[in-house]
Amino acid sequence: MTNSTPVLEIRDLHKSYGELEVIKGVSITANRGDVVSLIGSSGSGKSTLLRCCNLLENSQEGEILFKGEPIRWSGTGLARRPCDPKQVLRIRTNLSMVFQQFNLWAHMSILQNVMEAPVTVLGLEPAAVEASARAYLDKVGIGDKCDAYPAQLSGGQQQRAAIARALCMEPEALLFDEPTSALDPELEQEVIKVIKDLAAEGRTMMIVTHDMNLAADVSDSVVFLHQGLIEEQGPPDAVFGSTQSERLRGFLSPSRSARNR
Repeated sequence: MTNSTPVLEIRDLHKSYGELEVIKGVSITANRGDVVSLIGSSGSGKSTLLRCCNLLENSQEGEILFKGEPIRWSGTGLARRPCDPKQVLRIRTNLSMVFQQFNLWAHMSILQNVMEAPVTVLGLEPAAVEASARAYLDKVGIGDKCDAYPAQLSGGQQQRAAIARALCMEPEALLFDEPTSALDPELEQEVIKVIKDLAAEGRTMMIVTHDMNLAADVSDSVVFLHQGLIEEQGPPDAVFGSTQSERLRGFLSPSRSARNR
């Protein structure tokens, strides 16, 4: 892959649940070091699109390319499936996903949670993984919580542990699905700081978020989805500062009011 090859490319993607089409032909490109934020109302297709990128959901039409390599499919329409399990595993492990609800193993310590996938999925040596896991927990500010269990941590600390777990896979890109929406405002800021630090490092990220300040601060590109289609996209200054779409103006007006209070 050359530096000009996108890390993740979506071309004319369609996704349906039975008769209900929720993504209706979306194309997005994330180049190396890009931060792409997906915004829009509930039901606009943001989280579904992210899950299609990570092959947690099957799309019915269109292409997904990882570092220029297209996903190989068999079947068509609702019967379409990825046909190479090894390719799916390889791509999934390079597109680490951070979920809204943390998804930490309750019976494992925080350190064990972060180490689990590199050891069991990638087959790496536990000693090397432990050193890396401790470093990433330090990076997200909870290095002192290695021996704690998820129930002993706040929501913000659990989400930072989930980010450390994603980083420990050494992925090519990070996918965030509403990473702060389950948190109180004070805890939300802890996680936002980590995401901003990762953006400043030049990490490739795609973020589904309800936080317009976060999208404005960290993004190279903001994509506004409405009813499964891209209504508007562009740099944050253009999307938030000189909005073209009436629908986007309506969507942004409550958050603008909140920011101006």
